[in-house]
Amino acid sequence: MINPFVNGASYDYEPLDARRLAQLRMAYTTRFVAQALNAQPEEFHLLNTLHGGPQAGDVVLAKVTRIGNHTRLQAANTRRQRLFVGQEVLVAYGNRYAPDQFLAHVPNDLGPCHLVAGGGVASRVEQAHASVNPATELMPVGLLARAGQVVNLRDYAPQALLEQGAVAHTPDVPGPPVVVVLGSSMNSGKSTTVACLINGLTNAGLRVAAAKATGTGAGNDPTLFTDAGAVEVRDFTDYGFPTTYLLDYLTVRSLLISMIEQQRALGVDAVIIEIADGLFQGETGRLLRDEVFNQLVDSVVFSSQDALGAVTGERVLRECSLPLRAISGVLTASPLAASEAREHLQTPVVETYELCNPLVARGLLAAH
Repeated sequence: MINPFVNGASYDYEPLDARRLAQLRMAYTTRFVAQALNAQPEEFHLLNTLHGGPQAGDVVLAKVTRIGNHTRLQAANTRRQRLFVGQEVLVAYGNRYAPDQFLAHVPNDLGPCHLVAGGGVASRVEQAHASVNPATELMPVGLLARAGQVVNLRDYAPQALLEQGAVAHTPDVPGPPVVVVLGSSMNSGKSTTVACLINGLTNAGLRVAAAKATGTGAGNDPTLFTDAGAVEVRDFTDYGFPTTYLLDYLTVRSLLISMIEQQRALGVDAVIIEIADGLFQGETGRLLRDEVFNQLVDSVVFSSQDALGAVTGERVLRECSLPLRAISGVLTASPLAASEAREHLQTPVVETYELCNPLVARGLLAAH
């Protein structure tokens, strides 16, 4: 079918029938769009052609053509749905930076692409870690559209970014302390560190809000933070971003500011923020040296995989004049590695699960 009235150009489009929707596997990243789609399916259709390539956040219906590294797709409720060849999935285009998996970019066409994250991110792989299987392959069927306009995650995001430069958290404005958890790399134990710190502060009788400011969209960490005791949790997908890789820097900074300021306004006793990946990742590296970031952050906890990473991390964070309070993470699972680190660090090394102790957790908050 042809709709001749889409931005003054002709586009192929097709409706979405009830049977197709019933069998469609909808991803975590698309959960807010899925709510609208399920409520008013007659309002939506698929665009099969597009002048110019898709954009990060555009929602695409695609068919699974080959099962690879990701064998499951995370649903809105975070259940991992087993994938089968021939199934149709609703995912979002996004760029991905994952040193232990894939480097992938949004393609400039609607041709074959890959599922590069289990939370529901479609992209085209350019590099892969030698230890992972080839990416699961997708064939886009069409972009989800409404009234002839391509649907983007930001169109249905429940949270809005504050205006650029809006910062209320200054030394003269009292508010709950903000603790940022950074790491040496992926899988250095950041999320577990955040969860244990949330749990320790909750055990101390405090109301804690938590957020993940950067990374790749998935429900694992928000669910973990909620289970640990956080009274409010959000991440960048709540603002309509499937990932934060290759977002312009002002948007990344605005995301961080918005999360912190909006959560502080809830009247909580502490705000815990996770920053994804390692200190040398592009967005993370720029945040560390940002005057606004320094102004917002009261305490830093650093997660590392090993002693050398911990020593390097301490040096980088001190060079940035950030208030480093503790070293934790995967490193502390090994008493020998933790002992090595202590010999070369000025910062205390705290075993990850010791952060569940209310006295230890409270000790990492800046004086307020």
